[in-house]
Amino acid sequence: MGGNSPERKPSCSFITTVFRRRNPWSRKPVSECSSPTTNTLGSPSNNQDSKRRCGESNDVTLVAEDSYNDVIISSSCSVSNPQRPTHVVNQRKPHHHPNERIMVNKGPSPTQGYVNQGRRVPKEAVGISGELESMINDYQKSKGSSTLVRASSSNVMLFGNLGNLRQGGVGVDNNAYSAMDYYVCDGGYTNHTIGREDYISTDKSSKEQQRSLCRALSTRMDPEQLKIMGNEDYKNGRFAEALALYDAAIAIDPNKASYRSNKSAALTALGRHLEAVFECREAIRIESHYHRAHNRLGNLYLRLGEANKAMYHYKQAGLEADPDEIAKAKILQVHLNKCTEARRLGDWKTLLTETNKVISSGADSAPQIYALQAEALLKLRRHQDADKVMSKCPKFDVDQCTKFFGPIGNASLLVTRAHVDLASGRFEDALEAAQKATRLDSNSKEANKVMVKVRVVTAARAKGNAFFKMSKFSEACIAYGEGLENDPYNSVLLCNRGACKSKLCQFEKAIDDCTAALNLRPSYGKARLRRADCNAKLERWEASIHDYEILLKETPGDEKVKQALVEAQSQLKKQAR
Repeated sequence: MGGNSPERKPSCSFITTVFRRRNPWSRKPVSECSSPTTNTLGSPSNNQDSKRRCGESNDVTLVAEDSYNDVIISSSCSVSNPQRPTHVVNQRKPHHHPNERIMVNKGPSPTQGYVNQGRRVPKEAVGISGELESMINDYQKSKGSSTLVRASSSNVMLFGNLGNLRQGGVGVDNNAYSAMDYYVCDGGYTNHTIGREDYISTDKSSKEQQRSLCRALSTRMDPEQLKIMGNEDYKNGRFAEALALYDAAIAIDPNKASYRSNKSAALTALGRHLEAVFECREAIRIESHYHRAHNRLGNLYLRLGEANKAMYHYKQAGLEADPDEIAKAKILQVHLNKCTEARRLGDWKTLLTETNKVISSGADSAPQIYALQAEALLKLRRHQDADKVMSKCPKFDVDQCTKFFGPIGNASLLVTRAHVDLASGRFEDALEAAQKATRLDSNSKEANKVMVKVRVVTAARAKGNAFFKMSKFSEACIAYGEGLENDPYNSVLLCNRGACKSKLCQFEKAIDDCTAALNLRPSYGKARLRRADCNAKLERWEASIHDYEILLKETPGDEKVKQALVEAQSQLKKQAR
């Protein structure tokens, strides 16, 4: 093309099969870019070419097909020199510049691969980088990016957030991500495009999964290689990334028991014990004599408080089973039997002792054991300790608990949680837990009973609060009393009734209610503050100072408590004179 190259001299170019005119200056001058309507072969329509505006980048895009007959050479147009002649390009076999990018618009055949962004070669000649690029192209097509995009002039592949890839108006979903958005994960590229108004935040686990995607691509999606990489991450403590790699291996070969067993180990390390159980079960279903999976499942059952099931799988594990773990399972079964007997007899202190022994025997992730312990503490009127125990209980998904323990077993757990929430003043949470319990086991007397109790107490509290806000303290006191008839040891209702009695100048009765609430929950700050105030009004300065000092330890920055304490100490000194 010589000196008249469209990259050097701006002009209007078009496609034609007519040879050079004898008098190229005979054409009329043009003021804007347009396509010829005659003497053209295989050219686009006038409407399509007329939409191209002048002043665009003068990069050249070449589209190569199997046949060299349909060649489109498009460049920008300029109106700065309308009298220049338009040169006609006549090519039978196009000659491409080494740095020009060639995109092929046909899918790869099963026996051929692509290198240099388009040239079709035998698959045996494609290296790992070429195969990786082919996988990325397939991934982009699956996301909807099937149309051609303008490439750079060098033989590189641009990231989606650096070039003008996926521009609007070309039939590509601008919100669709490409695999290249995740390619340089360690370099700081995340799954968002620079220039968007809404950036997508990624947590640690999502970044690990992005790195896993890159590594999975680089291994040509070999499931065994993915498993090996997952094992390395697991040994190095990167459990979330290991889990992602095991998931990728399972997606390719779901009938490999070792992948399921390794995934179970990663889930266990992440504290997702119920999911780990389900994966181990699946591994054993695939390979019934898989000793390592049996051993892992036995360990999981031990931690979940299922001693009999743990013993069964230890026997199936053969030499994989640890004798120490087998001994733990036997001891655990003894303590579980004692727990059952103590609960049947209503011996709550013994139940509390045995549940502690069960947890120390290895069942540290058994929600039913924590529920038994919380139930014993509620019966012993130690509501605050019951709340602490339930806060240590593993929080599993309701559906997973139902799948593992069954609907009746999970309903029993939810009933205990509803009781603890109600005793701690979390009325909405108690109502939600009770509703879930009744849905799981509608015939359960305990579930229906706690549902009625929660509704009555919640309604009484709401009614009393409404009267209190209207300064109708006598009516509020009666409303709180109605709630206490259904739940005599509810610390919130006792404290609220004490506040009403304090407003009615019934300080002795108010102190009694606050003391009852504090016996149930020693850290109940509102009850202690009201009792201190009532004692101050009765000029019981020593008792008042004692409560204020405890409050100041719990809330050292409370200025009102500091002032009240100073005032009480001053009054005590005056009284001593």
